Amino acid sequence: MSAQSAATATANERVKTLTLDSTQIYLTALNSTTSTLSFPPIPSSFPPSNFIPNTRFLIDSFRHPFTAFSASYFLSHFHPDQYSGLSPSWSKGIIFCSHLTCLLLIETLKIPPRFVFALPLNDPVLVDGCEVILIDANHCPGSVQLLFKVPTKNGIFERYVHTGDFRSCNPMKLNSYLIGFVGCDAIFLDTTYCDPKCIFPSQEESIDYVVSVVDRIGKEFGRRRVLFLIATYVAGKEKILVEVARRCKTKICVDGRKMEILRVLGYGDGEVFTEDESESDVHVVGWSVLGETWPYFRPNFVIMEEIMVEKGYEKVVGFVPTGWTFEVKRNKFAVQTKDTFEIHLVPCSEHSNYDELKEYVKFLKPKKVIPTVGMDFEKLESKHADEMRKQFDGLIDEMDNKDLLMGFHRGNCETVEKVERDANEERVMERNKNMFEIKTVESNDMDVSSNDVSYVHKPDSQDSTIPSEEERERIIEETRDSLPKWVTRDQILDLVSSSRWNIVEAVSNFYEHEIEFYEQVSVFRTFESASHASSPNSPISLSKSGPFRSSTDESVNTNLSQVSKSPSLKLTRWSNISPSKRKKNTEKRSNKKVKSNSKLESSGSKQPTITSFFSKLLPDDSKGGKTDRKN
Repeated sequence: MSAQSAATATANERVKTLTLDSTQIYLTALNSTTSTLSFPPIPSSFPPSNFIPNTRFLIDSFRHPFTAFSASYFLSHFHPDQYSGLSPSWSKGIIFCSHLTCLLLIETLKIPPRFVFALPLNDPVLVDGCEVILIDANHCPGSVQLLFKVPTKNGIFERYVHTGDFRSCNPMKLNSYLIGFVGCDAIFLDTTYCDPKCIFPSQEESIDYVVSVVDRIGKEFGRRRVLFLIATYVAGKEKILVEVARRCKTKICVDGRKMEILRVLGYGDGEVFTEDESESDVHVVGWSVLGETWPYFRPNFVIMEEIMVEKGYEKVVGFVPTGWTFEVKRNKFAVQTKDTFEIHLVPCSEHSNYDELKEYVKFLKPKKVIPTVGMDFEKLESKHADEMRKQFDGLIDEMDNKDLLMGFHRGNCETVEKVERDANEERVMERNKNMFEIKTVESNDMDVSSNDVSYVHKPDSQDSTIPSEEERERIIEETRDSLPKWVTRDQILDLVSSSRWNIVEAVSNFYEHEIEFYEQVSVFRTFESASHASSPNSPISLSKSGPFRSSTDESVNTNLSQVSKSPSLKLTRWSNISPSKRKKNTEKRSNKKVKSNSKLESSGSKQPTITSFFSKLLPDDSKGGKTDRKN
């Protein structure tokens, strides 16, 4: 082909670029006789993470209570927290999405087809004068990232990347369209796992783990003796199911609704999935059947037993594939067992982990990072959004951020100067609050250091409410269900009492300091072995067969408490003071040369846990934003 012919072909391709007017498409869908529409201004209270500056493009936002103020809606993928607000009666505007998501909306949610418009992948489209490109998000089938090139004054364009929900991977960085958005004005980032603790394995490694467990236990027990349950959403986790079917040479049993989704996705031929339970020992169950994952995993062995008895199996093995079950631990894949039941917590997430998020931002070098997951993000400069963005310090281009902020706050009478002033005042108040807390902690630590530190926490006079004995036992047992088997009763009691009997805080604190607790048990084992060697006739209180239970072993608790008092085997007493504050406080006491009879060790991560980071209640619909993250 000659150079002239090539140029002509390129020109023809440009001419073929799809050009859309959302208002006209919407009017046609309404069968309206008018040729124009007028919309009220987008309210200043609208979540900035859900609309693109200098446009009327609304992203994953279908439940805002105000009157419709746009004809252009974009849906990044088919998950309930994105499409919430859609129903068969939807008529507020045109929904732009990928082809697969379009089919799911029409076939599953029964959205009228005239209000849904499928856009191609990796092919620029002009929507209301803005260039829009959809690229793969590596999340669930049909999920996309949205790239926007928005014209402004003097022929200048602003570029925005909205990731939707996504799992970053290296092939993404080779996409020529995404490369064209390096240095973009802002990235609307899926910050589900924006926490240094969330560095879980790749999807491939997690899938390999599930396949290996199914294959090993299946061969050990044989057909119709062990039932495998894999928890999934209505749409999502298909990669795991397909690989288990392919590599273990078995079909996967699903219910009618899941099969309906799978048919839309192209899996309706019956080779991989079936609705006949007798054809497979691997069954898909709803997300909460095996237990609750938020804010920490709580197994539901009762339901597992009911399923086992009903279906006539001897053993049940469950898999919960989600990043929420993972924090940095010795083992990547945790297992909870009871009798003939196993639940494998597999960190197979369809969201980017912490390192992947930082690498993605480093690659794009945006001027601004807009978190889309968490809380309080309806306020662009809220403390929580600011804390989230600090994770990307040094990776973004911070030039011209004031102009960008003005774009997000259009329609709002507050100026950028006021936004900055409010943020500064908030930081000053936070600093003063921290100084007060440090002084309080120092005073408390001085009291602690003047006494011998025993391992078991003794509630002090400041404890406002001490549960009844029955309530304490309930809390201890519920906490035990969420911790490894080797944790002793004394350790659990210390955790819940120092957390003021708050189970969520106790479990979160444990996993932040899991290594410390394990070392305490290891020290006890050494101490107990030495004691037994010196006194052959003394009873052995610790089982020789690995991890032990301490709920009925009084000698274990007694000896562990004695070990904690041994000068040569001093154990770290748990404190509800955060690690970072303990470190500051220790340094401050050291500078003042304060003598202490006990040593408080500072260890563990200085970053907040996932639980404390996302601890607020879900925002109501009127405030927008989304915090409910599962997968």
